[in-house]
Amino acid sequence: MGDQATTETYASSAGTVRWGAVGAGDPVVLLHGTPFSSYVWRDVAAALAPRHRVYFWDMPGYGTSEMRAGQDVSLAAQGRVFTELLAHWGLESPSVVAHDFGGAVALRAHLLHGASYARLALVSPVAMAPWGSPFFRLVGEHAEVFERLPPALHRALVAEYVRSASAPGLLPPVLDRLVEPWTGAEGQAAFYRQIQQADQAYTDEVQGLYPGIDLPVLLAWGEQDAWIPPERTRALAALIPGLVAHPIEGAGHLVQLDAPAQLTAALVPFLQG
Repeated sequence: MGDQATTETYASSAGTVRWGAVGAGDPVVLLHGTPFSSYVWRDVAAALAPRHRVYFWDMPGYGTSEMRAGQDVSLAAQGRVFTELLAHWGLESPSVVAHDFGGAVALRAHLLHGASYARLALVSPVAMAPWGSPFFRLVGEHAEVFERLPPALHRALVAEYVRSASAPGLLPPVLDRLVEPWTGAEGQAAFYRQIQQADQAYTDEVQGLYPGIDLPVLLAWGEQDAWIPPERTRALAALIPGLVAHPIEGAGHLVQLDAPAQLTAALVPFLQG
């Protein structure tokens, strides 16, 4: 699976979404984080496909989906779009696997918009205050300046930022695929737009509701995560009743790329109940 697999389209309230699906069986939906796309799930999706119908999508403003000036790509917008997509797919209660920013999207859709899940697996989720690295905050405060960077310098900045999400390091072709959507005039503007619209208020709005989550939840994270301190993820684990915690040694923030076999080994029994 790769970006080319997002061949289907859906006209969402925040722009055209490109999505795809593989496999057969009980439905599982994969949500990517920021600044990523459904490409990060390629290995895990392939591993789950023999047992599940696996849906993956690029959020508006990300990957192969629509990017445009003035676009709302906030967590609030993405939560609404995900709820729309579930209805479009006719999925009443799928299992959901969500990474990073996608974790907050899945949580908002469930807690604020009534989206029903059979099971929820959160992978290094953005869900607890405080969040946002010093780089993230700097760019958010000066997005209009960063948007004017020369293309080569912008690409180098994005590449270094993305590279820091992996503990063992990313192979050059993988890094290139992760960086590519953010290049060119449209992609460069979209990269800074998504950072500028990131706001901790969107997770503050739902954080107090976590103890009321009433469904099976798996929480996996990389013990070498340099983006979200593992102690913050453990604090999240303490808030959700009955949660199953699954730390993965040797993995950074991009667990599904750093340790796909270990993550899949945790997901398969969890998703099968």
